[in-house]
Amino acid sequence: MKVLAVDTATPTCSVAILDGAGLVCELTLGQGRTHSTHLLGLIQGALSAARMAAAEIDGFGVTIGPGSFTGLRIGLGVIKGLAFAHGRPAVGISSLEALAHPYSGWPGLVCPLLDARRGEVYFNHFGGGSGEYGPRGSDAVGPVEAALAGVAEPCLFVGDGARLYRERIVAGAGAWARFTEGGLELIRASSVAALACSRLARVPSGDAGRLVPRYVRRPDARDPLPAEAAPAAIR
Repeated sequence: MKVLAVDTATPTCSVAILDGAGLVCELTLGQGRTHSTHLLGLIQGALSAARMAAAEIDGFGVTIGPGSFTGLRIGLGVIKGLAFAHGRPAVGISSLEALAHPYSGWPGLVCPLLDARRGEVYFNHFGGGSGEYGPRGSDAVGPVEAALAGVAEPCLFVGDGARLYRERIVAGAGAWARFTEGGLELIRASSVAALACSRLARVPSGDAGRLVPRYVRRPDARDPLPAEAAPAAIR
């Protein structure tokens, strides 16, 4: 299955193409500009590098939140347009699940933290539990101390929120706190693609029309999604 996935939930913008279990191409920009200025170019660049046309893609994946309200709408609008234009399924992936995905082999808890501004973070907890890796609860928003509640085992904190509030995490979680190093706080579209591929294998119909942003926090202003039509340049 060939899957094209995008992430526009944070200041970085990422596009990846997966073919079965193999990564074909991944492009990520961290310039912090409005994603509408470069997302289409990244998608076209990824398709070109993979020597594929959009019509060859079997399914699409996109982060649906939490994250930047404007960024989420841009990613959803473009992916829904491509899915409708080519008659392909599309699935939404939690931004926090995508952020935690590369660390699914970690033996303890994984706590992805995304900066939600206003002194808050978006967070969830992931772990093996009964042996199957997955979320321990629902995506939530609050002060970083809310993400530390109930942590009583080694916990790997990842994401820009972990970097921003590291001192408060150490103060609250103590010896249980673990961190990644080397700027590994980005959501990778390859993770979104892997999760989307797994989900599409279970629910191959993936109705793009049902995809909506999962803001977690109520937006200050609500706008309709961008027009759901695939750009003529991407065929």
